Amino acid sequence: MAQQWLNVGKLVNTHGLRGEVKVLPQTDFPDVRFASGSKLILLDPDEKQSLQVVVQSAREQKGMFIVKLKGFDDINQAEKYKGWSIKVSDQDSVELEEGEYYYYEIIGCRVVTDEGEELGVINEILRPGANDVWVVERSKGKPVLLPVIDDVVLDVNVDDKLVTVRLMEGLI
Repeated sequence: MAQQWLNVGKLVNTHGLRGEVKVLPQTDFPDVRFASGSKLILLDPDEKQSLQVVVQSAREQKGMFIVKLKGFDDINQAEKYKGWSIKVSDQDSVELEEGEYYYYEIIGCRVVTDEGEELGVINEILRPGANDVWVVERSKGKPVLLPVIDDVVLDVNVDDKLVTVRLMEGLI
C-alpha cells in the first residue's frame, strides 16, 4: 500500500528572530506531533517540494504552537516555509481507541443500511457540534447527512471500506 500523509498543521508565520515558527494545529494530538524529537514533513502548497524536519521544542500560545525546528536558527531560514503544510506519515499515526477512526479511513467507505440497501459513498465529514456528520454522496438525489451516533451507525469496517447504518425517520 502506498504511503499516505496525514495533515497535522500549517506553518502560518515566523515568530521572533531566532527561527521559531507559528503553527496552526490541525490534529487531535498536538502534544504528540509537536513534542521534542518529533519528525515532521513540510510540504509546499503545490505539493512539489518537501522537507523533513525535527522538532526541537514547542509551546502553545493562543491556540497556536510556537515551534523551534532543529537547524532553523534565524528568521531567514524559516521565512520561506510560510504557508507550507505540516504532515506525518500514516505509519506514525497515533493508536486510536475502539470505535474511533481517522478521517482518511472513513472517506470513501460505502454505506449500506441494515436492510441491505446501498446508500452511496462517504465523501465528506462535517463537525457541526455534538457529533460528526458523515455526508453520503448518492448516485441519484441529494446527499444523505448521517449523524455519527450509536442509533444510526451500527458497524464500521475500515478494512472492507463498508459502513452499516440504521436510517432514522426523516434522514432521507
